[in-house]
Amino acid sequence: MNSTLTTALSVGVIAVVTWLIRALPFAVFGGKKELPKLVTYLGDVLPAAIMIILVVFCLRNATWTVFPYGLAELISIALVVLMQVWKKNTFISILVGTVCYMVLIRTVFPI
Repeated sequence: MNSTLTTALSVGVIAVVTWLIRALPFAVFGGKKELPKLVTYLGDVLPAAIMIILVVFCLRNATWTVFPYGLAELISIALVVLMQVWKKNTFISILVGTVCYMVLIRTVFPI
């Protein structure tokens, strides 16, 4: 099999699987059916839990005992929180926090 056909088949399979995964919730919970309480509970709890896991994951390698004592991370987190409270837009908050962190570690707190 040539590489073009292999690539086309791979992209096709990926597209079909992606479509099925995205269509499955509508097929299972579509229409006027009420969502199960577990699904509603998970929809309420998981976004905050995922954000907490991401924050812990991002802070796992910060050095808290030597200069700059994790200041770049803490400043960026504070900025993300402020942007989220002010703009209430997750994309903007994450973008501003990431840019702030990159600028801080490249200019103010170079390693």
